[in-house]
Amino acid sequence: MDEGLRNELSKQGVFTTTLQELYNWGRRSSVWPLNFGLACCAIEMIAASMARFDIARFGAEVFRPSPRQADLMIVAGTVTKKMAPLVVRLFNQMPEPKYVIAMGACAISGGPFKQGYNVLKGIDRYVPVDIHIPGCPPRPEALLHALLKLQEKIAAQPLTGEHRPRHLSPDVPGEFPVPAYGPYDLQPAKNDDVWRPALVVRTDAG
Repeated sequence: MDEGLRNELSKQGVFTTTLQELYNWGRRSSVWPLNFGLACCAIEMIAASMARFDIARFGAEVFRPSPRQADLMIVAGTVTKKMAPLVVRLFNQMPEPKYVIAMGACAISGGPFKQGYNVLKGIDRYVPVDIHIPGCPPRPEALLHALLKLQEKIAAQPLTGEHRPRHLSPDVPGEFPVPAYGPYDLQPAKNDDVWRPALVVRTDAG
């Protein structure tokens, strides 16, 4: 429908919409995060749900204690290699459609512990991350901003076509392999369906 005609109808009290807009409006307005934290970023996540910041304004106040009742995983804090399999297992138990926010430098890239042997260099090596929040730690306002960006992403997702969300694509996996504890590192070291390191091409400077 022409946008001008839609505006004129709205002035007369007639509101028009599409099935896609109505469907996505319901999804973006009722995001239920998983009640799950790993390190100091979890304190900022908790603060975002308190009265001063009030995440309830955006329809995301229902932190669920079970992954089977949540559709948003906020990876808040340092992901050690001991915890990485458990994070992936929780993600697999969440029903579709589901989303992931990597909160803080540690969840994105390992942060100040990047050189540690026991810290994962980013949770996006195993599960698909929709929104990254930089900072160490990011403030609650940053989490609210990330939530708004996620809602914008959900609202723009088409129901058909190649850009439709993962849960509407039968060929796209909803569960990913859980890494196992190997003698030296996690096996596999990454999920090829989610993340692959960039190819480094070396050239002669001379």
